[in-house]
Amino acid sequence: VQLQASGGGAVQAGDSLRLSCAASGRTFSNNGMGWFRQAPGKEREFVASIGWSGERVYYADSVKGRFTISRDIRKGTLYLQMNDLQPEDTAVYYCAAHRRLHPLTDATLYDYWGQGTLVTVSS
Repeated sequence: VQLQASGGGAVQAGDSLRLSCAASGRTFSNNGMGWFRQAPGKEREFVASIGWSGERVYYADSVKGRFTISRDIRKGTLYLQMNDLQPEDTAVYYCAAHRRLHPLTDATLYDYWGQGTLVTVSS
């Protein structure tokens, strides 16, 4: 079972990026999923999570109104649309999945992790 995150890159402040997370080995169609990030020298932090149906979502206050999490259950892909990126958004972004149905914010409850994709935002 693998999660493969992609879509990171180097952008300017105010730009947008869309991260994708593709699952292989299983679809995670009945699992909650989420995005976390880890900036240099900092601990991993919660960004956004989504329930199995896509109807329930949670966001960190720092990204609320700028980021949107979504999923395509048929394709087995998780997305994170990031708008109005700021230098403080610079981090390695990880996608993750867990065995429960509903969105979760606690990283310790996630069972599967992708390898991360780097987002660098310059001012």
